[in-house]
Amino acid sequence: MSRRSRLVIIGVLSALVLASAGTVTTGLMLGRSVNASLNRTTALSQVPSSARPIETVTSAMNVLLLGSDTRNPDIAASGRSDTMMLLHLDASHRHAYVISIPRDTWVHVPASTDHRKGNTMAKINAAYAWGGAPLAVQTVEAFTGVRVDHVLVIDFAGFQQVVDALGGVDLTVDQTVTSIFPPYRTFTRGQRYFTGAEALDYVRQRYQFADGDFARERHQQEFLSALLEKATAAGTLSDIGKLNGFLHATTKSVTADESFDLVDVAWQVRNLRSHDITFLTSPSAGTGWEGDQSVVRPDTAGTRALYQAVAADTMAQWLVTPSASPSRPASPSRPASPSPPTG
Repeated sequence: MSRRSRLVIIGVLSALVLASAGTVTTGLMLGRSVNASLNRTTALSQVPSSARPIETVTSAMNVLLLGSDTRNPDIAASGRSDTMMLLHLDASHRHAYVISIPRDTWVHVPASTDHRKGNTMAKINAAYAWGGAPLAVQTVEAFTGVRVDHVLVIDFAGFQQVVDALGGVDLTVDQTVTSIFPPYRTFTRGQRYFTGAEALDYVRQRYQFADGDFARERHQQEFLSALLEKATAAGTLSDIGKLNGFLHATTKSVTADESFDLVDVAWQVRNLRSHDITFLTSPSAGTGWEGDQSVVRPDTAGTRALYQAVAADTMAQWLVTPSASPSRPASPSRPASPSPPTG
């Protein structure tokens, strides 16, 4: 996964936080207004305190980013999260680390609140389907040993109106494909203009690509990147009126935990720039099969070292160690009797 595509998964957070950093100095009223309009979730308060890791560095911050598409016919039945990333802001607030956790990572998912699901090994994105953001938080904390300070749930479907408000976006199609959803649009390889509906249709496709879910994730990230670039090019972020409309439209597609304060976080990251962000993938030991499910197997030693560094806020030191080179695994070869895609 390229540095550019990894950057974009935090596009929504960047739009809300980094763009709002400008509003902190030009008008707190706008920032507070946007903050008040955010949808809220009680994800953190619903996680049993006894099951949570101890916070070791209070001045650092860890944000769990969950991406989903509630109107996607392909995943609506499962309600699983398409994207999961852990963003770590160091204690100095001058460097951030974004760690991608593959959605097929095979982990232990704790029991859901009603004890009807979970308490079993499964793909990590099953946690969101079985228990929403609270169980996703509990699963990630159990897997990483890192205490999550904030949660942002991003609904890709809601960005159709944002795209149209900005006048559409330009995306580069890497392979000619025909959508599997009505009205069965054909997306021809090359750079092309997309309306909001077209963009959302394109980033929902996965079965036509050799790398399946990885391709969909990459296209979603490219979409968010194009969206932010269009907003900046149009002068949206430098015009208070346009910025107000853009941020309010964006917040309609984002749900944050109750304690997330947009203005406070924006102030904390006001000095952060793109070159201060390091992008990583959770270490894996390759891919394989669990029954009829293709899964990503965590690298136990590598995972432990990485997340211990996150918890202790020693990522700068960890990055110079030999183990600091996690990469995304290749797709596993299929079994003799192929099974329908799951998750």
